[in-house]
Amino acid sequence: MPEDVGSRIEARRRPASRITGVDAARGIALLGMFVAHVAPAVESAQVAELIAIADERPRLLFALTAGVGLGLLTGATRPRTADRGELRRQVAIRAVILILIGLIVIAELRPLVIVILDVYGIAFLAMLPLLFLSARVALAAGAVSLAVTPAVAALAERDPAVRAAASGDAGIVVEWFITGAYPVIIWVPVMLIGLGLARLDVAASATVRWYALVGVLAAAVCLPITASMPENQVLGADTAADWVIPVRASLETVGNVGAGLGVLAGAVAVTALAVAPVRRAASTLLSPITAMGAMPLTIYTGQLVVLSLSKRVGPGGVATDDSWGLLIGLIVGSMAFAWLWRRYVGRGPLEVLLRAASGRDRQDGAGGAADGTRGRQKGRGDT
Repeated sequence: MPEDVGSRIEARRRPASRITGVDAARGIALLGMFVAHVAPAVESAQVAELIAIADERPRLLFALTAGVGLGLLTGATRPRTADRGELRRQVAIRAVILILIGLIVIAELRPLVIVILDVYGIAFLAMLPLLFLSARVALAAGAVSLAVTPAVAALAERDPAVRAAASGDAGIVVEWFITGAYPVIIWVPVMLIGLGLARLDVAASATVRWYALVGVLAAAVCLPITASMPENQVLGADTAADWVIPVRASLETVGNVGAGLGVLAGAVAVTALAVAPVRRAASTLLSPITAMGAMPLTIYTGQLVVLSLSKRVGPGGVATDDSWGLLIGLIVGSMAFAWLWRRYVGRGPLEVLLRAASGRDRQDGAGGAADGTRGRQKGRGDT
């Protein structure tokens, strides 16, 4: 078979690189980050517990969908073979740009939230040698390491030597990998799980049922256990109870990733696997959130700009940006902007710049010319 014919057949068989349910789940993660960043303190314990759902789960769901995106970018169920070096180069360029954007935002805008962009870029760099793992290896490595790395991070952030290193010249590196709010040693296992799901076909009904069940079980078992365990323990204060610190950290993270798997499964199920009327209704209702998830860099960075402009001095002379009005404005404004931009323009503006800088457009142009599949929908391809 001629090489160009084989390439065209492989391109037609390869699953779509943009899946509505994955974008919807990523959009939900962005909304959760908005709540975590801007929701003000409340007196009601019940409302506070509801808001607290957004403290940890959205960022882990974001990492999970990032892993799925990397899996789709690199061939989904049929990992690409001919251009692996080029794909790694593209991911590396994107990673470096994300790091630079994150550091610039931190230095210039100084938002009152922890910025994820630089850590996101570091995690992408860490994923470079892992991009083409098989489904079984990626899922096994992700699951095993996820059971261990949160415990390591919890112990490390309480260790005097690690804390001293975090406050030294190499402090930002220590925070990136171990002690930060989004340590790479936790993000990479979650991204590996997402990569493995893409290798299994994240939108296939059998795959969705499987990871939905695993996610629900993980959340149902781990989260109630962690809720009954003490938190904020000081390492060494009670040596008999020191074991609680790492065990609680790992169980809580596994449970929260399980919740993320449930959200991802639900989003994929209602937009791709349900009966036609439900699919149409769900896709329409979720379209503003899906549009946000299709341009996460634009929406997330835009949020940081808004937050930096919204800083004010609150009661007691403490700087704040929390308000219900700002939260509602961020949610409604982001959904409206994303929906209109995606409908009438296409990719998000920062996604276009990131894609062009990494050379992805040039590769797609060559591939599209060869197989005749260039078009508006394909133009909204990979994450």
